[in-house]
Formats: sequence, C-alpha cells, structure tokens
Amino acid sequence: MRWLALVLVVLSWTGVACAAEPATHPAQVVRVVSGQTLEVLLPNGPAEPQTVRLLGLDAPDLRQEPWGEAAQAYLAEQLEGQTVGLEPDVEPVDSYGRQLAYVWQDGQLVNERMIAQGWGLAIARAPNLRYDDRFQQAQMVARALGRGIWNPDQPLRQTPTEFRQSLPDAS
Repeated sequence: MRWLALVLVVLSWTGVACAAEPATHPAQVVRVVSGQTLEVLLPNGPAEPQTVRLLGLDAPDLRQEPWGEAAQAYLAEQLEGQTVGLEPDVEPVDSYGRQLAYVWQDGQLVNERMIAQGWGLAIARAPNLRYDDRFQQAQMVARALGRGIWNPDQPLRQTPTEFRQSLPDAS
C-alpha cells in the first residue's frame, strides 16, 4: 500500500513540476555560497554581486557534514555560470539584506528541485508561501525515496535551524 501512495505522490508532483515558468528577472549566477544561497549579477544592476536566498528551502549548514557541502556542490553544479530567473514573493528581502527569491532554470523551479533531491527541507516562512504545497510534495517524494538527507543509512539527525541554534556563536 505504501508504494501506491508513493506513486500517487510522484505522479501529482511530476504534473505540478511541469507548470510554466512565471515572469522572472534574469540573473547570472557567479557563485553558490551554500545549498540555499547564491551570489548573482543583475543586468542593469549594481556591478557587485547580489546575495539571493532561495525561498521555501532550509539546506544543511556547510558545517553539517557531509550534507551541507553536498548540497552546495549539487547547487553549484546546476547553477554556477548559468543564467536563471528570479521570482520574488510578498517579502522580497530578509533581515540580512539578502534578496528572497524562487529561482527558475529552464522552466524548472530550482528550490523545488533541491528539496526533491533531498538537499534541503521544505520550510514555510510567511508571508512567502507561493509554492509551499509544491515544496511539501517534493519533500514527501525525497523522503519516501531516501534521497540526500533522508538516506536511511546516513540521515540528517538535526534540522539546519536546530544545528545553527546549537552553535556557540548563535544568539
């Protein structure tokens, strides 16, 4: 019965993932900082790279071995040097001054792909909830298939948020 539920989730997720790319702002990815943060150059924007935080995704901290570096490497392989589309939501900037965006590449939502491959947790942060349902479905698929942080032989035991809060320099 579990396999039937998995098939239904995969089919529904696959159908949603093929939706058309919305209107976005182009950006050139110059560096992947982590599994959830990019540096991009914007056409007609400042000459220095701008920091972009992927919405709806909480990727492992780089110090969470081996998942943080693996998430960063996966994202870098996909995006460094590439042109992507940035789609803002209700709140366009976080408290650190980073742009908040959904990142699109070749009609695919990169934030969702990271979650579906098991390189991060789906995390809802109001008011930016546009693709929350898609991200939750992608996480169900990754978890059911044991991808990345959901690998039963080496699972992530502490969420990225819990890990960061446990660090001595966390306030």
